[in-house]
Amino acid sequence: MIEFLQQLVEGLSAGAIYAGLALALVLIYRFTGIVNFAQGELAMFSAFLAWQLSQIMPFWAALILTLALSFVGGMLIERVVIRPVEGAPEITLVIVTVGLFFTIHAAAGWIWSYQTKSFPNPFPEGALRGGGLSVGYGSLGVLLVVGVVMALLYLLFRYTRIGLAMRAVACNPQSAKLVGIRVGTVLALGWGLAALVGAVSGVLSAPLLFLEPNMMGGVLIYAFAAATLGGFDSPGGAVAGGLIVGVAETLTGAYVDAIGTELKIGVPLVIILGVLLLRPQGLFGHAAVERV
Repeated sequence: MIEFLQQLVEGLSAGAIYAGLALALVLIYRFTGIVNFAQGELAMFSAFLAWQLSQIMPFWAALILTLALSFVGGMLIERVVIRPVEGAPEITLVIVTVGLFFTIHAAAGWIWSYQTKSFPNPFPEGALRGGGLSVGYGSLGVLLVVGVVMALLYLLFRYTRIGLAMRAVACNPQSAKLVGIRVGTVLALGWGLAALVGAVSGVLSAPLLFLEPNMMGGVLIYAFAAATLGGFDSPGGAVAGGLIVGVAETLTGAYVDAIGTELKIGVPLVIILGVLLLRPQGLFGHAAVERV
């Protein structure tokens, strides 16, 4: 029983990282209807940026500056890359985000090389122990950070004018424009916010995965599974989906001998396929209804 609880804790810690990136995916999808395949690379680039800045300033100052730069970078991407193809067929938008994926990946490799780097852990070493369980401070820190991010987003969308405008644009851009909301500005803010949340996920992942341009590839697959499971129109569902996927991956790898650690990457793919077949809108999403 103790071993099972230990695996459960580790699964929740991994799931929190997946939830952070899934949350960024859901934010962009809600505002623009775009599935951003470059979200993982944006998070990776932000992690590299935090590492580079930490060489010349204290880590927490570097982190704050990285989050600010990621927010601005997300807004610039929306303005320069996404807005020119706004309203284009969905396949065009998919191709643009895939192209953005390869561009950012290549840029990171060109700037920082493909050699693995060690990223400073923002949380102290050690663990809480009791009743046979051991919970690392890093795991607790990851869960706490994702919880705080989710709470701040809730407060933003629920109690601020900007959040209200973002919700209006997410629901109906045409109606929002008619009541005087600057839809283009709100969309740019949405991309900036998603880039900021993705940066948090990248910084949390880097100490565990080591810093290199391919680090977020696997995390992105798990994040897609989390967003699909929770529902692409539900930020809370993305977090819940991330935790479920993390626990499912960890328990499957630990207790299903045929899968083990080598084939765990198949778990999110099975989850994606199962959800699309049984409940395409996800556990917490809403089915799209069109009037004829």
